Amino acid sequence: MTVTSYLNNSNTFYLCSPMKKFPKIMGILNITSDSFSDGGDFLSEESAMKKALEMIDHDADIIDIGAESTRPGARALEEKVELERIISIVKKIKHARSSSVISIDTSKYEVARQSLELGADIINDVSGLVSEPRLAELSAEYNVPLILMHAKGTPRTMQENPKYENVSGEVYGFLHRQKNLAHLLGAKKVMIDVGIGFGKNDIHNWELLKSLAMFNKIAPQVLGISRKSFIGRSFGIDNPKERDIATMLIHSLLLGADIEIIRVHDIGTAILLKKIFNYLNN
Repeated sequence: MTVTSYLNNSNTFYLCSPMKKFPKIMGILNITSDSFSDGGDFLSEESAMKKALEMIDHDADIIDIGAESTRPGARALEEKVELERIISIVKKIKHARSSSVISIDTSKYEVARQSLELGADIINDVSGLVSEPRLAELSAEYNVPLILMHAKGTPRTMQENPKYENVSGEVYGFLHRQKNLAHLLGAKKVMIDVGIGFGKNDIHNWELLKSLAMFNKIAPQVLGISRKSFIGRSFGIDNPKERDIATMLIHSLLLGADIEIIRVHDIGTAILLKKIFNYLNN
């Protein structure tokens, strides 16, 4: 089945419902040299702080800070380098905006621990506890939410012809198991992310988006589709920074799926969609 046939089967998308609330908006801050859409843009401390404060002041609910690129083909980053990039930014954001909510996008125990010590509020683990199960123990110790994402393989290899017999069923099974593991290790506040673009081809991604509501049976969901390659390929948008409108149009059609958090690069367009939603539902 082609991507076009999935798109044409529009009755499977979730239209906005007055019974639903608008998701919290998580702004992406990549302090990396090689992220797929903004690598190098915020590598300096000055540019990272400017971007973080801009997102906070434009009403982002959460700032998700990551120092290790997880784009397809990316190599793992040394823990020392990841710590050097993240720690001072977390400290400065909390000093400048003490009430801000910071999520740490990492699969490394020490990066998460030191960030939580400085006041970070959420652990966002793209490995879903595969790399470091002790992150669940940190979540319990600091009483903070833990986001578990599904990824097939590592960033370096995940897009090398990924295959599934039943992508929604397999992702569901993984996230259900990892949520239970997190609870066994003490985590009380667990969220899940189906991992769009992480070891999935375009057909897998669209199928998961059409199946999102079923995943709410496991835990509240975080959804990250912002600027991703499947959007570019599906609609012929080569430049990742030109995919923000398509990103938000997809989010608008998925509002009825009751997603808890949307993870986006473009805060302004997300806030505009939220305002439109509130006008229509209040």
